[in-house]
Amino acid sequence: MTRNDKSPIGAWLVGSRGSIATTVVSGAAAITAGTAGAVGCVTELADFASAGLVPLDRLVFGGCDVVTTPLRKRAEQLASAGVIPAHVGAAVGDALDRAENEMITIAGPGTGVPQRVRADCLIKALADFQARTGCEQVVVVNVASTEPTPDSDPAYQSLQALEAALDTRPDVLPPSSLAAYAAFRSGHPFVDFTPSVGARLPALDELARQANLPYAGNDGKTGETLVKSVLAPMFAYRGLDVRSWYSANILGGGDGATLSDSEACDTKIRSKASSLSKLLGYAPESTVRIDYVADMGDWKTAWNHVAFQGFLGVQMKLQFTWQGCDSALAAPLILDLVRLAAFAQQRGESGPLSEFGFFFKDPVGDGDDSRLSGQYDRLRAWVAGTPAPAGTAS
Repeated sequence: MTRNDKSPIGAWLVGSRGSIATTVVSGAAAITAGTAGAVGCVTELADFASAGLVPLDRLVFGGCDVVTTPLRKRAEQLASAGVIPAHVGAAVGDALDRAENEMITIAGPGTGVPQRVRADCLIKALADFQARTGCEQVVVVNVASTEPTPDSDPAYQSLQALEAALDTRPDVLPPSSLAAYAAFRSGHPFVDFTPSVGARLPALDELARQANLPYAGNDGKTGETLVKSVLAPMFAYRGLDVRSWYSANILGGGDGATLSDSEACDTKIRSKASSLSKLLGYAPESTVRIDYVADMGDWKTAWNHVAFQGFLGVQMKLQFTWQGCDSALAAPLILDLVRLAAFAQQRGESGPLSEFGFFFKDPVGDGDDSRLSGQYDRLRAWVAGTPAPAGTAS
């Protein structure tokens, strides 16, 4: 498809009144107004300057959430916590109100109501958003809370089976997958920034390819795993033998509260642990812990202890601590992913965007290269339309 360079592109955020979404909308407005720079936005780097990506000031925001706290109020809370600087919060109130006007509140599922009803409501909401804003394209991004991994279901195996189940069952798809279904049925790309299942079901992959739509995910790589994707290759390149890698994470906020549920936490831990054996070429003893500490608020701390063996069997250790603000780390990447997913749709790509592995802990459709440097080279080559550099996954 071709895009009118003056037309806005919509970012429909699932979990639109949460901390990440509020920071995304606030950040885009602040950059547009000139009150903040685009620090942390990969697509603002010189390597992507000639790609013709949609300018940040052409993004418009909407979305859905189960909570009702207005964006302006949530931004005030984040400013009090030091997540959004006070001068930014004071300058973006009107932008937050505009986005709030494009958001819907989703009630809990009705007892015995086929999930088709919920799907049709989301599809209508997306169509209304596109019509009101005049967007030629909309990218749907899931930034809602992590879900437990669903059990296997025959309805997931083919689009025909899924469509039949939606007509009769109230709880076929988890919320992230229902959002992906609504996106694809509406003609929009889908990005899952969470470790939830999202579009990673055979039936949804079939739907995306049938509709000639791209999708990407899963689980944004913003902190500890980002560091691992740089450090682990160092051991491999030097021939140093990692014996064990222990990771302890503490975080607060809504994400931390969600992960205090053991099933949701297991989903997150599997995502965080998935890349280590790929990075090293073998699987050392490895433990990942995630603990909820309410007092942390929107901040997170990760401490890692790495035991490794060097020449003549000498035992050595590396320890590092990562402390960051989850929303401030994630928000610029959401802006990147909206721009890049829209770009992929314009180029007629469909199915999983494995070139987006640079942004994710457990990327869909990715090859064997989990090194941050290799993933960056691959993303850069994809945007430029050139072959992936030698040594990166194809």
